[in-house]
Amino acid sequence: MEKKPFEELVARHGATVYRVCRALVGPSDAEDAWSETFLSAMKAYPDLSADTNTEAWLVRIAHHRSIDLLRSRARRPVPSANLPEHGNGESGEELDEELWAAVATLPARQRQAVAYHYLAGRPYAEVAELIGGTTMAARKASSDGIARLRTRFANRKRGQA
Repeated sequence: MEKKPFEELVARHGATVYRVCRALVGPSDAEDAWSETFLSAMKAYPDLSADTNTEAWLVRIAHHRSIDLLRSRARRPVPSANLPEHGNGESGEELDEELWAAVATLPARQRQAVAYHYLAGRPYAEVAELIGGTTMAARKASSDGIARLRTRFANRKRGQA
């Protein structure tokens, strides 16, 4: 069985691939996903076995390219008409400065664990890779750092009351 020219694949299965892309990513990104699908397919086509079900192969590639597109879309910033003055909803520079000063006084490992987990949103396994050690050690360092910050601010609040 001889492989058909790539252009014939595009002509024969292009509409099916487009429908899959549109169903997965929506009409606004379907053309991009379709293009990415056929770019990936064109690169891999020379190594494809002649007896491969090309429609199924293209649909699988479309699925993967669509997932990639959705993931990249999730990482894009979302426009907003009204931005909060402070990202955490707190107002008052005094509290912000005192909080950053308190974070700066934490031991390095706790400060890093708090920053990577709570500020950057990284899972503990990744925090452990970044700072060295086990996942449990990263969890403990983060927990100890947050506990120190809470104690410091609870004492501050009692002192003002």
